[in-house]
Amino acid sequence: MSDAATIIASGLRKTFEAPGGGALHAIDEVSLRVRPGELTALVGPDGAGKTTLLRMMAGLLRPDAGSLQVLGIDVTRAPQAVQDRISYMPQRFGLYEDLSVQENLDLYADLHGVPQELRRERFARMLEMVDMARFTERPAGKLSGGMKQKLGLACTLVRSPDLLLLDEPSVGVDPLSRRDLWKIVQQLVESEKLSVIVSTAYMDEAQRCQQVYVLHAGRLLAEGSPASLTERARGLSYTAIPPAPLPARGLQARLLDATELILDAVPRGSAVHFVRRPEADERDLAQILGSAELQTRPAELEDAFMMLLRRNQQEPDSGTARSQPPEKSIARSQDHGPLIVVRDLVRKFGDFTAVASTSFEVNRGEIFGLLGPNGAGKTTTFRMLCGLLPATSGHLEVAGLNLRTARAQARGRIGYVAQKFSLYGNLTVRENLEFFGGAYGLRGQARQKRLGAMLEQFGLDPQTVSGMLSVGHKQRLAMAAGLLHEPEILFLDEPTSGIDPLARRAFWRTITALAQTGVSIIITTHFMEEAEYCDRIAIQDAGKMLALGTPQQVREQAGGNSATDMNQAFIAIIEQGRGQLPHHEAGGRT
Repeated sequence: MSDAATIIASGLRKTFEAPGGGALHAIDEVSLRVRPGELTALVGPDGAGKTTLLRMMAGLLRPDAGSLQVLGIDVTRAPQAVQDRISYMPQRFGLYEDLSVQENLDLYADLHGVPQELRRERFARMLEMVDMARFTERPAGKLSGGMKQKLGLACTLVRSPDLLLLDEPSVGVDPLSRRDLWKIVQQLVESEKLSVIVSTAYMDEAQRCQQVYVLHAGRLLAEGSPASLTERARGLSYTAIPPAPLPARGLQARLLDATELILDAVPRGSAVHFVRRPEADERDLAQILGSAELQTRPAELEDAFMMLLRRNQQEPDSGTARSQPPEKSIARSQDHGPLIVVRDLVRKFGDFTAVASTSFEVNRGEIFGLLGPNGAGKTTTFRMLCGLLPATSGHLEVAGLNLRTARAQARGRIGYVAQKFSLYGNLTVRENLEFFGGAYGLRGQARQKRLGAMLEQFGLDPQTVSGMLSVGHKQRLAMAAGLLHEPEILFLDEPTSGIDPLARRAFWRTITALAQTGVSIIITTHFMEEAEYCDRIAIQDAGKMLALGTPQQVREQAGGNSATDMNQAFIAIIEQGRGQLPHHEAGGRT
């Protein structure tokens, strides 16, 4: 093997048995060449084959066909020789939560055979790099999500590898933690000339890499530098400014529905960024834009990525909501006043205050975003709003019911989609929906009618065993279960964590349609661009409310304007709240 390549794959294939029988080609005739000392990205939708490819590179899966050389070694013949020279951080890194930070480092050093004389210097360097030297005695289970990811990276690097493989390292972490993780990775590449291959669902992360490989359904769709891939969308990218009072997400939904003309559309500030199909004439846009103002804009990597995915998409409309508004929502949409009222809400765990004197209201049909770093108190607030956790003090009213005195009644009016897939993995899709329909009090024909509607709306196969579903389809099933009883309020706790941009577009099309029927949506997310879909957002940190208002008002509070990136605004508000001067990198993309 030439010194000019860290990895050479040729005609690589990996096939598994599909859940319903037959063959699933997880990797199908993939050939690629990874250069040394660079950051390389693997991007693609859920089920594209990114994790399978990384596991083969790590010597954990054996290819069914083709050849794969890693660091000059045939990984099929000598997987242990490869594993002795690489470090691999999977999506669910195995920290031992009862052990302290230091004990986790010690354990992984033992597993990797790191000599005692090297540990002190290596541990000190890793702890400094991940900014956790102050927390060596803290149990890993007591760390926030972002700190767990940083500790996982430190444990992965207790020895000095020649190649680092990272499988979506920033899934489920907030923009501040994501920025810190990428600073660490880039520092390793620059100072140690380390070769790093990372799979990611974030296009701004792929933008940082020298080489990007786009995968879909096990096949390689495209490869190249971010600049060369972005060139594919040149001349097809636009900004549309909707006329008042049409919200940006309303124009976005209209554009997404025009699939014969439009490849992609997302809200950005008070405008919509969209990409037209190359075969569509610019003059054809007038009929869907109406009186919206149209401007051309430079193409972005995400524009090219979405172009590639749309052109290879097998189910163009699966997961989007096109059904008629539920009758229940229409009947109640005439009610007046806020649907959720929170006044001076406090939750303590012993001496620790998880939520401190929080107040806000949510109106009918409003999409309300609850944002904050890991450990900010968002999930605790959610659990109190859902009646799953009693408040220490304060007033909490949901759908006109006081949660202190009518918690069970209030639960019947709300739907909840948890942060982690919480349905029964050994049951089929239909059996899960049957079970939850019964739990919500649906019986007989009413239950079967709703079950059929949910299966159709979310494009689900009723016979598939739920545990065998992809991450994106599990999310659809959880949504279907939460909406079976036609709730007035839907709580969504980081529902898009770990799913790709294509699935996120479909998800938000569903949410926009639900809000139009009068359903109130309360959502937490770490994708800051998703805040643009919300009517209003609140930003919490350390249990305290730092900002509350429309996305535009929050950007202004952060010292920005309508064009300010929401990641920048979020980081600025958190750092202001913590009494820090704005970080010198806070103005860049994270």
